[in-house]
Amino acid sequence: MSEQLMLSAEARDRAGKGASRALRREGRVPAVIYGNNEEPQSIHVEEKLLSKLLGTGHFFNSVVMVEVGGAKVRTLPKDVAFHPVTDRPLHADFLRVSEHATVTVAVPVRFENEDASPGLKKGGVLNVVRHDVDLIVDAAEIPDDVVIDLTGFEVGDSIHISAVKLPKGAKPAIEDRDFTIATIVAPSALKSSGSEAAAAAEGEGE
Repeated sequence: MSEQLMLSAEARDRAGKGASRALRREGRVPAVIYGNNEEPQSIHVEEKLLSKLLGTGHFFNSVVMVEVGGAKVRTLPKDVAFHPVTDRPLHADFLRVSEHATVTVAVPVRFENEDASPGLKKGGVLNVVRHDVDLIVDAAEIPDDVVIDLTGFEVGDSIHISAVKLPKGAKPAIEDRDFTIATIVAPSALKSSGSEAAAAAEGEGE
């Protein structure tokens, strides 16, 4: 299960672009906490600390306890806007959640037992279609990842969500189709598709 992260914050009294720019010059990032039938709360957080949490690799599928004025608010990070050139965080959105609320999160996919896949041992290539899967889970039971066992998969096989053992209590957010997470393709198929793409690109340039 994803660990609970902590983030200290301060209330933000002033709004507007000018106030936000001033905060960023001070090394702070404007943010907002919203949802759970309460008024949105404008806050600002330390840029270094936010960047550190972003660097954990599981920021967006972790509960973040935001402490504002001595009170802790249970949240789920929903969005962070980044500067297009410097990649510095410019703004963050946090969704209030109760302890056992049902939430939708994007959970990273992790593959294991590649050595036990006949297709990969023959030189096939794992073509990952989805690097994460949207799951509906209990906010207190958010998994770190979705593990996919590659044992027995041959060249030409597709791995669909129905073949994946999901963490207890989790279900896919997409329920209307058995979507593909990865395929095992032959190297020759990759080469031919690359050649076709190149030929198409050349044709477009004429």
